[in-house]
Amino acid sequence: MRAVIQRVKHASVNIEGCRKSAIQNGFLILIGICDEDNSDDVEWLVRKIANLRVFDDEQHVMNRSILDVNGEALVVSQFTLFASYKKGNRPSWLRAGSHEHSIPLYEEFCNKLSEALGKPVGTGEFGADMQVELLNDGPVTICMDTKNKE
Repeated sequence: MRAVIQRVKHASVNIEGCRKSAIQNGFLILIGICDEDNSDDVEWLVRKIANLRVFDDEQHVMNRSILDVNGEALVVSQFTLFASYKKGNRPSWLRAGSHEHSIPLYEEFCNKLSEALGKPVGTGEFGADMQVELLNDGPVTICMDTKNKE
């Protein structure tokens, strides 16, 4: 699994002109899933994201987690995180997971993150054409890959 975690002041997802989800202070998480991913990847990624200390403390040092600041999360599926761009200029999506494999893991990730945060997380819609708006705070953007844990 690959994730791009952005610390945001606010973020939202619209689908066909309708607001699907919106959050205030917290994380916008773009998540990509490949067919090799499993529940162990979900567990590791949820734990890392929930405890990622990138929110400011009283001394304006990034020392607090999303749990510490009672932040919100918005999770958007993004198969393009598995783009292969080595040949030519048109990316290949062959590494992106199939819908049959990816949808249950996406839902598991959202549910486990919700449990970890103690509140519902906002979501996009798997496979939909979404318009994502955000105000990146910092900017702080962290990339994680469960296949590259060290």
